[in-house]
Amino acid sequence: MATKNSATQTFVPIKEVKNGVMVLKDGSMRSIIIASSVNFSLKSIDEQEAIIYQFQNFLNSLDFSVQISVQSRRLDIRPYINLLENRQKENMDDLMKIQIREYIEFIRTFTNDIEVMTKNFYIVVPYTPPSLDIKTGKLSRKDKNKSSNQKLESFEEDKIQLDQRVSVVVQGLTRCGIRTVPLGTEEIIEVFYKIFNPGDVEKSLDLDLTQIQ
Repeated sequence: MATKNSATQTFVPIKEVKNGVMVLKDGSMRSIIIASSVNFSLKSIDEQEAIIYQFQNFLNSLDFSVQISVQSRRLDIRPYINLLENRQKENMDDLMKIQIREYIEFIRTFTNDIEVMTKNFYIVVPYTPPSLDIKTGKLSRKDKNKSSNQKLESFEEDKIQLDQRVSVVVQGLTRCGIRTVPLGTEEIIEVFYKIFNPGDVEKSLDLDLTQIQ
């Protein structure tokens, strides 16, 4: 009889995540980039046209496919509330404490009445190693017989090819005014943990895109 974990794993196409690369069960590889948003409606007509033109050029410059994913989740306001409550315990005058307490109550009431959503934008960049048959998804016999060191060397070589694709995507999006950060191993695991465990506490990735030039 299959256990709950084994049954779940049959639906997860991921074999492993290492060095910031997601390796699928068919041997192909994926990198994930998180991207900032652009408030298109606040741009002037000329700026909007320039963004559309740059994005069109970016798509036309790609000789490989990419996947764009948007995740909308309810914002977990509890860390912010805890921060305010800790500030309230600091040495300050009574008026400031009253203002902070009232502000905390306002935030709690507001978020209870209205669902505040946060959106994360991801670009998935794929790479299929040449030793992998794209149609069957199987490795060649020569690749199967490789030693552990040879497989590690092949992984690093394939990762270079994937990183080059990631660089192309990052440069193209930068021209559109979009800031990007390639996700590391722990961040990729966190993304998919949230996908398969939507009932758990939700929090944003600890990445500050405003610091990316």
